[in-house]
Amino acid sequence: MNEQQIAHRIKQLLNRGLDLDAGKLARLKESRERALALQHAESRVPVLAWAGNAIGRSGGPSALIPRLLLPMAVLILGLIAINQWRDTQVAAEIEEIDAAVLTGDLPLDAYLDKGFDAWLKRSSQ
Repeated sequence: MNEQQIAHRIKQLLNRGLDLDAGKLARLKESRERALALQHAESRVPVLAWAGNAIGRSGGPSALIPRLLLPMAVLILGLIAINQWRDTQVAAEIEEIDAAVLTGDLPLDAYLDKGFDAWLKRSSQ
């Protein structure tokens, strides 16, 4: 059986179902009209359409704070905390280097000497 034969057979089966009495047809028509009336009533409710319907029917604008602004505030505070921690680490490293330089045996002028860099590279290898 090919597609056209299958489609013809389905059409015949559906057409047999059209033999309904007037009472059943009236009830079907009334049910359809009620369903369409309910559908139109729901579509009249204004909602903002975002991806995922962020503030639509699930609480209105009051749901904006816990669903959008609160996570954004947590993210911003987290980024600020990470930046402060990084600055503290950099300051600690600088303090450690300064302390090593000041407590070392070499005078401060040795670190300023241009030839000292070359001597350090040769002595470390």
